This record gives sequence, C-alpha cells and structure tokens, in this order.
Amino acid sequence: MKYAVVTFGCRVNQADSIAIEGGLRAKGAVDALPQHADLVIVNTCSVTASADQGARQTIRRIARENPHARIVVTGCYATRRPDELRALPNVVRVVSNTEKDDLVDFLDDIGDGPCGRAVEPGLAGRTALTLRVQTGCEEACSYCIIPQTRGAGRSLPLPMVSGRIHEAIDAGYKEVVITGVHLGSYGRDLDDGTSLATLVRHLAQWDGKVLFRLSSLEPMDCTNEIVDLVAGSERLAPHFHLPLQHGADSVLANMRRPYTTAFFQRLVGRIHAVMPHAAIGSDLIVGFPGETHDEFVATEHLLRTLPLSHIHVFPYSDRPGTAASRMNSKVDGLTIRERGSRLRAIGREMGARFRREQQGTTRRALTVDDGRSAVTDNYVKVQLDRAYPRNEWIDVTID
Repeated sequence: MKYAVVTFGCRVNQADSIAIEGGLRAKGAVDALPQHADLVIVNTCSVTASADQGARQTIRRIARENPHARIVVTGCYATRRPDELRALPNVVRVVSNTEKDDLVDFLDDIGDGPCGRAVEPGLAGRTALTLRVQTGCEEACSYCIIPQTRGAGRSLPLPMVSGRIHEAIDAGYKEVVITGVHLGSYGRDLDDGTSLATLVRHLAQWDGKVLFRLSSLEPMDCTNEIVDLVAGSERLAPHFHLPLQHGADSVLANMRRPYTTAFFQRLVGRIHAVMPHAAIGSDLIVGFPGETHDEFVATEHLLRTLPLSHIHVFPYSDRPGTAASRMNSKVDGLTIRERGSRLRAIGREMGARFRREQQGTTRRALTVDDGRSAVTDNYVKVQLDRAYPRNEWIDVTID
C-alpha cells in the first residue's frame, strides 16, 4: 500500500508524523505523493483559525486530485473539532491526539511484518530527526487551546528516549531535535525524580558524534543548569528557542505568562554572556486583546535591546474556549497586520546582525538539501563552495 503524510504546525507534530511513518513502513507501506497514495494521513494544527482553514483546504484538494484516497485526520484540529473534519470528502477516520500513538494499529489493509524500512535521513526532505519526548501541557496561557487538545503532560521514560535515539543513530541520523508540547515539564509525571535537567545531562554525556538540539523551551524552564550544560557539551547545540510572546508586563499578565520582561532579559543576557555565538530565537504575538499602542511600542523597544538571532511573529487569533476569546477590546485586523509587519522588520535586522557576527568563524555543520548547503550547530544555514554528500558533518568557515 502507498501512503502519504501531510503535517501542519509545530515540531511536536513533525515528530508525531515521523513516528506514524515509521509504523506504516514497518508494516510494508511505501511512501508516495498525496495524489498517488492509497492512504493519506493529515496531521493537523489548531493554533490559529488559519491553521484550521489550511487543513480543510488541503483535505479538499487531496480528495479532488486523488478521489480514491482514504484520508485519516489526526492532530489538534481533529481533537478540537472532529465533526467538522468527518464531514469533509474522503475522510474515513478522525483520530484524536490521545489516540495518535496507536493510529497505525487502527488502520486495516496494511499488512504485518517488518518488511518496510526505517524512516531514514533524506525522506521527505528531512536530515535531522525530530524526537518527541513529551506531550501535553498543564499551563494556563489565556490565548492557548493546546491544553485542551493535547491533554495533561506525559513524558517518555528516559530508557525509552535512549532507545529511540539509538534507533535514530542506527538509521543514519546525525542530529536529533528533542521536542515536546511543554518540554520544560519533562519528567514531572514520571514520579521518579526525572526532570528536563536529568534528560539534558544524559544527552550532554552521550557517547558518540550525534548532535542534540533542544526545541522550544518556556523561559521559566530554561534554568542556569540547562544553560551551563549546553555551554559545556559538544553534544548539545548552542541554540535556544525561548517564546517571549510580548514585551509589556501588563500584556504578559493578561496572557497568564509566568515571567516578566526583566526575567527574560536576564535569561537571554546570561546565555549570550556564556555563549556569544549561540542562536537565540523567540516567538511573539501581536494584537492580543486590549493591546495598546504603548504596549506594542514597549515590545519594539525591548526587542531592540535583546541579542536574538531570529523571531517568529504570530497575529493573535481567537480560539473559542480560551479565556482570551472572551476578552473585550479586540484589536482590529489592519492594526494587527501593521504591527506584525513592524516586528518582522526588526526580526530581519536581528537575523542580519547575527549572521554578520558569524563572519570569519568556523563552525561544524550538517550538510542538507542537495549537499550544497549546510546548517551549523548554531542554526545558520550556509551555502557551500562545492557539493558534499548529504547528512555529513563538515567544518565551515563563514565568509
């Protein structure tokens, strides 16, 4: 049987999709383009209304181009609004996030037996493997629907994490991205003293040349111990992604974010002091209900003081069922777009500054794409002066 997996959203969804592909291939299924597949898995996101719309449009397009395809929908949109998705053409099953790990077992006509191949580097354009070690979230951010779609925090025990890393290395991966819905809560549900610091320490001491890259960490979870572990180990990429979300304490309080802008400044400042070469990215939301001009300007001013390498800017989107959706003083769409454009301009300046700072440095990098580009340990994509084999570690001097 031929299959295709279409993925929307975060790194956690990407990791989930890789696991689904591995299960399908272990049963003998063969990957194909959606327009040629017998089975199409659509792994949805629901962080914004546009994410929902994108999933619906994709499902309709697949059904139109491949009228014989069986479409199975999973992910956050499938968990939040299953009936909307069941009504779409060719959708034969909707699988919630709580059932996602067993999705392959729900499907018939696949066959059995280890006659497929592992999901190796290069499949669907991947070079690094994204490994989910945790799912679920118990935070109460007022704008976020994810605790309702992903459920309570659940962690993969450390021996299982090690086993999956060994499998990835055996399959040929040289970089593993460690991700979770709320990665900082890793281990809290295991009741054995395991924590994110335990996991990071384990990765820092890994015997081998694999590189581990930590995915998004909430600022309050990025402790001094974790910063020091990253700074002191060649196994850990000097790369942090720390969602700020806003540059005004008043808005952070309304968002129910458990830190202040001063805390974030100190954290980023410490990382930069011990690792001036580290990439530090962040997320920001513009147009949160009640956001005033002065609060937005505070975000602009704060960003210009931070040694960030890149930012992702998201327009606020009402999610029914969240506290923010019930707030008054909604910001109009035109203002949201204008503010988003201004922050993205600052983000481009940050990226250019960070790349200039890397000129003349030599970094290890993993070759990607067609072998004429590579991604450094500190997350700079560079063009190479000649072609190399894909998925190979090389040293690059940035000019």
